Amino acid sequence: MSFAIDLHGRRAFVSGVTSGIGAGIAATLAEAGCDVVGCGRSAPDSDGARVFIASVEAYGRRAVYLSGDIADPAVPAALVADAVSALGGLDVVISNAGRNVFQGAADCTEDAWDECMQLDLASHWRLCKAARPHLAATPGQPGVIVVIGSNHAWSTIPGCFPYNVAKAGLLGLVQALAIEWGPAIRTVGVAPGFIDTAGNQTWFDSFPDPAAERARTEQLHPVGRLGSTAEIGALCAFLVSPHAGFISGTTLCVDGGRSALLQDR
Repeated sequence: MSFAIDLHGRRAFVSGVTSGIGAGIAATLAEAGCDVVGCGRSAPDSDGARVFIASVEAYGRRAVYLSGDIADPAVPAALVADAVSALGGLDVVISNAGRNVFQGAADCTEDAWDECMQLDLASHWRLCKAARPHLAATPGQPGVIVVIGSNHAWSTIPGCFPYNVAKAGLLGLVQALAIEWGPAIRTVGVAPGFIDTAGNQTWFDSFPDPAAERARTEQLHPVGRLGSTAEIGALCAFLVSPHAGFISGTTLCVDGGRSALLQDR
């Protein structure tokens, strides 16, 4: 078996493709040979949707964008049905869509809790559940689910409730799906740490000296920098390939060594 990651002929669904990690994953899967259906809340004529289409088609692969709020309980099944109709089936699902809902545990409102649990936890289960029969029908090799979580699932900081609770729940989801749906489907989790995205730059810009805050944050990581969306995409491409056929039911923390520190240096 060649070590090259060749995903030609594979059909992937990626949620949350209009920016950040989802956009990086979609482009990398296309580079490896996947046709990609992506979804997001943005309209089909939005900049994010257009960039997604262009990034996939740049590698000669087919791109389809679907608009919908995946936190709505009825939407994941409809998106999967449209994706299957467009591509003729599904071999890979990257359940990525999510949003930071950061409040204090004592101050969190019921509305914020519900919003977070619907998007950052329940939507992943609903999407995977809707895709299950199609992934199980993948010819020749198992279908693959990759659930994108966060390093907050293990260690968090004050004010990140209930996001960290939802992300901890995804660890259990990955385990349950791997156990109950294997061997027809492999399920793996990826838990990124601080990835360099436009959203995180907005956070840096909220400080009086954004460059200084970025430098301070980078030095908190043993690798001395933030992660990139391309690195998360490359990991996902490996995980859905036959090279990762013995990986299932676990969540990989990708945080530049940040969680290895007992305390800040």
